[in-house]
Amino acid sequence: MLNSQKASGHPATEAFLPGRTNRKTMVDPYETLLKKAYSHVTEPTEARERFSVPEARSYIEGKTTVLENFAEIADTLRRDRDHLMKFLLGELGTAGKIDGSRAIFNGKFEPGLINSLIKSYTEDYVICSECGKPDTRLVKDDRVLLLRCDACGGHRPVRKRKARTEPVVNEVTEGATLDVEVQSVSRRGDGVVRMGKYILYIPGGKPGQKVRVRITRVSGSIVFTERLPS
Repeated sequence: MLNSQKASGHPATEAFLPGRTNRKTMVDPYETLLKKAYSHVTEPTEARERFSVPEARSYIEGKTTVLENFAEIADTLRRDRDHLMKFLLGELGTAGKIDGSRAIFNGKFEPGLINSLIKSYTEDYVICSECGKPDTRLVKDDRVLLLRCDACGGHRPVRKRKARTEPVVNEVTEGATLDVEVQSVSRRGDGVVRMGKYILYIPGGKPGQKVRVRITRVSGSIVFTERLPS
C-alpha cells in the first residue's frame, strides 16, 4: 500500500500527519483575506493631505465688491456660511449680504485683502493647532467657543482677533505723511492699506509691514504713495 502511494506521486502521509499544516490549502486563503482587509482601510487622499482653500474670485461692481465663489470657500472650510460672512463683515468694517452662492460687500476691496482675511479665518476657525489638519468642528463649552479636532482629539479656545488699528482719516491730501501697516498685496505686487473709504497702494509693501509713506496722488478713493525712511 505504501509503495503504491509513492508510485502515484501523492504524499498522502504529509496531508494527514498530526500537527502539520497544509501550506497549499492555507496560504492562499490567508493572502486573500489580507488583501480584502487592506481594501477596506481608508487611506488619506492626496487632496486631504494637501488641504487647499480656493482662491477668492472677487470683482468690483459699482460701489460694491462681489465674492463670486463665497459658497465654495465656505463649503471647503466646512463652516456655516453665516459664520464666515459675519467674520468678513467685521474685519472689513462694512455691511453686506449673501446672495445665493455669492457674497456682496458694500465698498471696494482688493482681492488680496479678501484672501488675507479668509486665510486668517482658516487659521483661527479651521486648522487644528496640534496636528495641523482641517478635520475640526466648532463647539461651545460653557459659553466658550472651542475648536475640536476629529483627527487627533485636540481642542483649543478660538482666539478672538484684535481689531485692526487704522489711522482715523476723514480726507487725504497729496503731500501728507502717514504711518500705516500693510494689509495685503495687489495683483501688481504693491502693498495695500484700507483706511475708511480710501485704498492706499504702497510700492513694494508686504503684509504686516509698518511703513511711513507720503501721498503722491489721490484719484477718488484710490491713493498712490511713496515710501519714506522709517
